[in-house]
Amino acid sequence: MDNRIVDHGHPRGGGKVLNENGNRLALRDIGNLDTLQLIEEKPPLKINRPITRGFRAKLLANAQPAGANKNSVVATVGDGLPVNGKGCNVKKVAKAKKLSEKPDTATIINISSDEQEEKAKKKGGRKTSDEPKPEGAVLISSNDDGNVNPVSEGSSNVRCSRKNVETLTSILTARSKAACGVRTNELKDQNLNIDEGDVNNELAVVEYVDDLYKFYKSTENDARVQDYFCSQQHITIGMRKILVDWLIQAHNSFQLMPETLYLTINILDRYLSRKAVSRDKLQLVGLGSLLIACKYEEIWPPQVADLVSISDYAFVEKQILAMEKAILENLEWYLTVPTPYVFLIRYIKASVSLSSDLENMVFFLAELGIEHFDTVVLYSPSVLAAAAVYAARCTLNRTPFWTATLKHHTGYSEEQLMSCAKLLVAFHQNAAKGKLKGIYSKFVSSSRGSVALLTPAKALLAST
Repeated sequence: MDNRIVDHGHPRGGGKVLNENGNRLALRDIGNLDTLQLIEEKPPLKINRPITRGFRAKLLANAQPAGANKNSVVATVGDGLPVNGKGCNVKKVAKAKKLSEKPDTATIINISSDEQEEKAKKKGGRKTSDEPKPEGAVLISSNDDGNVNPVSEGSSNVRCSRKNVETLTSILTARSKAACGVRTNELKDQNLNIDEGDVNNELAVVEYVDDLYKFYKSTENDARVQDYFCSQQHITIGMRKILVDWLIQAHNSFQLMPETLYLTINILDRYLSRKAVSRDKLQLVGLGSLLIACKYEEIWPPQVADLVSISDYAFVEKQILAMEKAILENLEWYLTVPTPYVFLIRYIKASVSLSSDLENMVFFLAELGIEHFDTVVLYSPSVLAAAAVYAARCTLNRTPFWTATLKHHTGYSEEQLMSCAKLLVAFHQNAAKGKLKGIYSKFVSSSRGSVALLTPAKALLAST
């Protein structure tokens, strides 16, 4: 078969081939961002915000008075409609006068012509400044930053006047600044803004953090327990203390998250307050509580076989899984509760002068608090967390012991925390002497600053 040469470059009719090089212009205007440009073949203006209906109407309203003169500024919005509304191209483009001040957020700029300026002078209007007039037209965009954007050059002078108007943008900007930690001078005098460094951190949810902790404090009593040992015939407070000390050691050996420990103790106490448990099943309840908390908080929770191993094979996997199911049914799957850890991380941050020793000391005292049943029953999680921070500052001699920032974020005064703080310091004093040393051995290690070896706060011990 003969080879035929096909000429693809010349279609029938001898017409010119469109898009010869295959270069096709991309679509420009996509979405709701309208470009604002001058008609005289000037480059388009880059606008930093969408042009809403209200903003387009303001442009039309401000440009119509100036359109009566031949030297007025004419701009196109969106699909090329001139803002003066006459539908024709204007060949002259106004020059801009350099602004002496940077406009505020809520500022509307009115552009007037030279003739209107002369009339205003004759009527006793304000004088124009003697500043040099740049060779270019200035278009004011009402973006949040109040920036002035140069557009293009022209042949006439433009003067702008200001009107302070309360716009929706200014209201939203003020709300955003307040939510992001930009506080008034009066509030700064009282306490420090502890969220200032997390404004750009989306995970810190600075806009909602205050509302979150108000909700936590309003619901923390829903997950608190009363003294349930009156209804428990086979277990005692001492047995619970032994179990909690063992759970803390298991938690430390698995290197789990700290929130897992506090949720484990919360689940344990809430189940024991609702269900009578025999002595031989108490450790099984602890294993089931630990398994649930790990599944809730950890990315890689330990396997059930691992829990069987740390219990020295006292139970089999089926027993642990059956206990897990029984606990969840009894608690009605209510696991999202404000534990002391939720408040600890916030109150430690409010201490401002944060160090590893202070953080380790706070967690040391807090774990001593949840190990003793008296503090769990007598004090709410937020009070326990605040008292741990106060006692830690006293132990490390961080003066003042209680600041205005801590009082603002915790909602408690120094007097309200005194009784709980004294208990925690007493637990610290007796930690090295007692038989249960799970917490003491954990915080005596150098990885946790050996804070358990520090001398307890003498000021609080002397007042007991």
